[in-house]
Formats: sequence, structure tokens, C-alpha cells
Amino acid sequence: MGKRIKKLKKIRIHREGTDTLLYGLLSFIVIAAGLWYAFDTKWPFWAFAVVFGTAYAIVVNFYQCPIRYLNVEDTDKLVVAPADGRVVVIEEVEENEYFHDRRLMISIFMSLFNVHANWFPVDGKVKFVRHQDGNYHKAWLPKASEENERADIMITTDDGEDILCRQIAGAMARRIVTYAKEGEDCYIDEHLGFIKLGSRVDVFLPIGTEVCVKMGQKTTGDQTIIAKLK
Repeated sequence: MGKRIKKLKKIRIHREGTDTLLYGLLSFIVIAAGLWYAFDTKWPFWAFAVVFGTAYAIVVNFYQCPIRYLNVEDTDKLVVAPADGRVVVIEEVEENEYFHDRRLMISIFMSLFNVHANWFPVDGKVKFVRHQDGNYHKAWLPKASEENERADIMITTDDGEDILCRQIAGAMARRIVTYAKEGEDCYIDEHLGFIKLGSRVDVFLPIGTEVCVKMGQKTTGDQTIIAKLK
């Protein structure tokens, strides 16, 4: 798509987590101060500090917003991982909602310990964005793709291929945030959205696409090449 345009938001902590982290830190200060002065012994303070500090570190990792660039000159045929996580599905499926034919589906599951920012898997133009409410099955289950709360982003590449990227809420997730807007150009290296807590992202590709990952493989969003379009 000619010269790729990078419009990365240069922040280290994702904006979706700013309030959570700020309120969490203020809560820690208030409770820790109370424990410090309320007891003669300091072990309640230190016990709280260790437990809260561990939990807070996990949440900080969760809300990281890495600045990443795919160091590949020609990205026209590449499909990159839209999320950090682990490949849980590589299979041909009947996609009857949009394509009404068979598609290759690659799914990446994000655990609580993964960064939950999502990236565009291909360069192209956003054809449409649709959000659908649903259940909260465990994200790695097959039925999660169709029955869970989800956001569908259809991207048309320069070659006219339609690629569907689906953000799926997990058993704990209760909010999907999608930055993609219908009609806008989109590029690898840009953030597509964010999913809070455990969740997954599916990518539906044309049959005949070359798969570049295997089951169980760990992926890094915007870095791992998961497929090559024919």
C-alpha cells in the first residue's frame, strides 16, 4: 500500500488502564499508611505491601502499550499477530455470517499475564466495524468465537482480499474497545483496540493462505508473522 504510514500513539501505559492504575496506587497509599500507624508491629503493612505489589505489577504488565515496528520493507502479503498470546486454533471453518464460504481461522488466546493491546494484522482499509453482545464463555473454547461478546473488523487489502479480525471477550473480560473506524486506512504497527482481562483474537483468512505458526506457539503482537497471503 505504498509507503506505510505509522500513526502510533507514543505511550507506555495504555490509556485504557490509566484510571485503574491511578486509583489502585491511591488506594495502596491510603491502606498502607493506615496499617503502618495502626499496629505496633509492621508485619501487617509488609504483608499487604507484598500481596498488593505483586497484583499491581501484574496489572501494570497487562496495561502496557508497547511501541513496536515490524522491520519488514514489503508487508503487502503479510499477516501479523494482532495480539500477544498463544495460538490455540489453526483450522478451516465455515464462516456463514459474512463470507458464506470456508475460511482459514487462526486464533490467539491472551492470558491475564499478556499485554492486551491489539494491532491490525494487515495493511488495508477498514470496510466495517460491528459489535455484538453475547456470553462470556472461556475464550479458548470453540463456541466463544460465535457466542461471546465480540467486535468484528473487516479489512480490505490493496489486492481486494477481505480479512476479518475478531476481538472476543473471555470469561472474565467485560469490555472490548475498538479504535478501528469504518472507511479509514489501517496499517500494521497501528493499534486496532484493547480487550480487558482474559480474551482472544481470531483472524479469518482466504483458503490457500500459507500458515507461518503452529499450535501452541507464543506470539508477539505486531511482530510474529502468522501467515502469508497467496
